[in-house]
Amino acid sequence: MDLISFEPATGAELWRGTAGDVDAAIERARRAWPEWAAKPLATRVELVRRFANEVRKYHDALAELIARETGKPLWEARTEVESVVAKVDISVSAYAERTGQKKFDSALQGTAAVRHKPHGVLVVLGPYNFPAHLPNGHIVPALIAGNTVVFKPSEKTPAVGEFLVKCLHDAGVPPDVAQCLQGGIAEGQALVGHRDIDGVLFTGSAQAGIAINKRLATNPGKIVALEMGGNNPIVVVDTPKITDAATLVIQSAFTSAGQRCTAARRLIVKASMYDALVSEVKALADRIIFAEPFADPAPFMGPVIDNQSADQLSESFLYLLSNGGKAIKHMMRPDGALPFLSPGIIDVTGMKDRPDVELFGPLLQVIKVDDLDQAIAEANDTRFGLSASLIGGAPQDYNRFWANVRAGIVNWNRPTSGASSKAPFGGIGLSGNHRPSAFYAADYCAYPVASTEMDQPRATIGAGFRDERRKTPRVGDT
Repeated sequence: MDLISFEPATGAELWRGTAGDVDAAIERARRAWPEWAAKPLATRVELVRRFANEVRKYHDALAELIARETGKPLWEARTEVESVVAKVDISVSAYAERTGQKKFDSALQGTAAVRHKPHGVLVVLGPYNFPAHLPNGHIVPALIAGNTVVFKPSEKTPAVGEFLVKCLHDAGVPPDVAQCLQGGIAEGQALVGHRDIDGVLFTGSAQAGIAINKRLATNPGKIVALEMGGNNPIVVVDTPKITDAATLVIQSAFTSAGQRCTAARRLIVKASMYDALVSEVKALADRIIFAEPFADPAPFMGPVIDNQSADQLSESFLYLLSNGGKAIKHMMRPDGALPFLSPGIIDVTGMKDRPDVELFGPLLQVIKVDDLDQAIAEANDTRFGLSASLIGGAPQDYNRFWANVRAGIVNWNRPTSGASSKAPFGGIGLSGNHRPSAFYAADYCAYPVASTEMDQPRATIGAGFRDERRKTPRVGDT
């Protein structure tokens, strides 16, 4: 099957290739695993550090490729490359902290130990919004732990995936230890269902994540880590800093053209703040430059990934509008042949049965509430639970918000997006399966093994045996 990647901003063909052989890739990874797992940790760490140097060497080329294949502005693509490099040192530290060896005393002057083993062959399924950074966040921890990896990039960003794995090979990671297998939905399903894999590390939509979870539900021995996005709330209560609050809303909702799993989908604002805040948010949104990645002046956001996504988002805006929503800023599409969308803002306070879905693009819904308690209830009115942010309020308000809002990332006076790689990254509900990534990726890349150990066999049994030294049996002896 031929695969073609098109530049979202121009429609030009960027990359062409064919789907890979799933069985052959898994077989190579299986054969390569024992030798890779047996290598000293220091050797594996050295190789991923060399990988970081390879990425540094090709920083500009990779950033340009990311910008062309995703449509994101060049400045943002550069920050993604920097995140790929930074992930290596973070992953090395995380592996040492999260999976370090422990020894302590046990019975008979022996030793007890806790060590970690790799799972084996891990499948990494990557998304298109951060086609280098997010799969890299699975791949590097998996390799450090001693797993082999078969990585299938999103069929929408195959060129970046191919480039990333080439950097691993150029750094000295054996080709069968880290493989890039191109393909679409069929190849992804074949990888997930393959009997010789030991786990799946996934970042993408809730729909795809649920399908993976169902497929592997009868295989509890296979590790499954799911990061599936969110319907994230940003709550604004009392604050005198209207411009700052509005700026945080814009950053949360429209960075990466809203194509971040942590992007704010719902602005929940206290009634007393509504007019001033929404007016400022709209004024800032009206000033957003959305253009091709290399435009001058630099755009704040580029197009969404493809025309299909742009069509779905336009239809979603119209659905909200025709079912009780009130447009604050209409979502516009200047060119029907390309997936550029202006930011859309719509008040859905009076809308019944608001759809609880992740609208993955520059579309922000606004909900007016009376107080913080109502805001928390609205924030929790979702099956997702990835990210939430409170803007304004006093420390006791944030304490109440933090304690009661259901999310894996909870921020105060900061955007919903932009989580630190030095912290766990994951959510609850439809946002994940309690396998957070980032710093905690080490947890799902190796499993703990408990041991009790002595250098020579030594044993005693204190009860339940006859004493052979006695001459006369007692009553009850046989």
